[in-house]
Amino acid sequence: MKKSDKTGRVAMPEQPPEVRIRNFDEVPLGYDDEQARTEASRCLQCKKPSCRDGCPVQVDIPAFIGLIAEGRVLEAAAKIKEDNCLPAACGRVCPQEIQCEGRCVLAKKGTPVAIGNLERYAAHYASDHAARHGLGPFVTPAPPTGKRVAVVGAGPSGLTVAGDLVRRGHDVTVFEAFHKAGGVLIYGIPEFRLPKRIVQEEVEYLAALGVRFELNHVIGKAISVHELLEKEGFDAVFLGVGAGLPSLMGIPGENLGGVYLANEYLTRVNLMRAYDFPRYDTPIVRGRNVCVIGGGNVAMDAARTARRLDAEQVSIVYRRSVDELPARAEEVHHAQEEGIHFKTLCSPLEYLGDDRGMVKQVRCQIMELGEPDASGRRRPVPVPGKEATLDADLVIIAIGGNANPIVTRQTEGLALNKHDYITIDENGATSVPGIWAGGDIVTGSATVILAMGAGRIAAQDIHRFLCERN
Repeated sequence: MKKSDKTGRVAMPEQPPEVRIRNFDEVPLGYDDEQARTEASRCLQCKKPSCRDGCPVQVDIPAFIGLIAEGRVLEAAAKIKEDNCLPAACGRVCPQEIQCEGRCVLAKKGTPVAIGNLERYAAHYASDHAARHGLGPFVTPAPPTGKRVAVVGAGPSGLTVAGDLVRRGHDVTVFEAFHKAGGVLIYGIPEFRLPKRIVQEEVEYLAALGVRFELNHVIGKAISVHELLEKEGFDAVFLGVGAGLPSLMGIPGENLGGVYLANEYLTRVNLMRAYDFPRYDTPIVRGRNVCVIGGGNVAMDAARTARRLDAEQVSIVYRRSVDELPARAEEVHHAQEEGIHFKTLCSPLEYLGDDRGMVKQVRCQIMELGEPDASGRRRPVPVPGKEATLDADLVIIAIGGNANPIVTRQTEGLALNKHDYITIDENGATSVPGIWAGGDIVTGSATVILAMGAGRIAAQDIHRFLCERN
């Protein structure tokens, strides 16, 4: 059995880089039963598990790992789903290295237990069991309360709220603008990181618990949030609409052909399946020389996607050094293995076009690192008189997102901060009675699991509110 280091942590098998850049299949291949039990046996079953403190949704990590070690995998999956309605997704995309695994006692002298890999294993085992034998380990909902909750947005925070409240007996309807539920899980994260069938299975699990999904519903246009409360009979509303308004740098050439915003690029590839041509004939530019602007997980996703869409050279253009990249170390590592180039200490000044109005080059300012800024990372400072020009027939801008204004600007009395994100209290409640919010529409772009943690907090307060109503 392959081990990753002297501590005996079981390495996750993966597709070789030279193979995976030619397909959109998932890169990690998952544990088999023996690998999972071997890895689970490394857990020390601490009496005061700090790993759980590092989990934003407070999964009972030692309990589910102990069940895997004993071969009771369906019970392990059920234990996870008491606190996390999206374990198959979280096992793949959560930054465990700075959360649960980062708090593992074994990390002090070696490598932590592979909590994310084990969560993924348990979720897959339960899903496979359900496919072969019928329904898996469901949590039985409480008796109906007669209270109705509207959840706006079917992303991680909204799905978490829906799952927590339907289990408590409330009637939950999720309104989603797109034609599929999942939010960033379905439109933003590529197939090779998070297969869409996985997201669909987790949505179907919620539907089986009783959550209703109303797709292709843009709340704030056809119907307002206040109308959900005042005319449609909902007792509470949760807003989990994300931060889907893309950011631009405001430099010349952003309107050239071949310049994409990462949101659009990844949505065309993931949700609209542009990668699956000719079965899906979704238009998308396939560049030979691709520049991706930014250094976060979205930038890594865009770069690795472009590599799989036949690009000969893909470069990450980032204004700081590799050490300051905000992307997960695992994503950076995979990108490097796949031949992605890193043009660091480099910031775009202008996109240059050809006589057809298509991008052909990126003119960049060379940077150096100065003193640390508010984020704790060293601030990039321009080096006077030093520039570089990069060839590019496709540019993907991945520098973050802003608050989606469709709902917020149409909801009277909703307090916003200076960046147009919703202001909430410690329980997720907004300035409007009966309305809660969480996820990226509150924090700005963040991780899936942090959005889920916000959803759990809001769900607890919504439940309290509903129970106190006559």
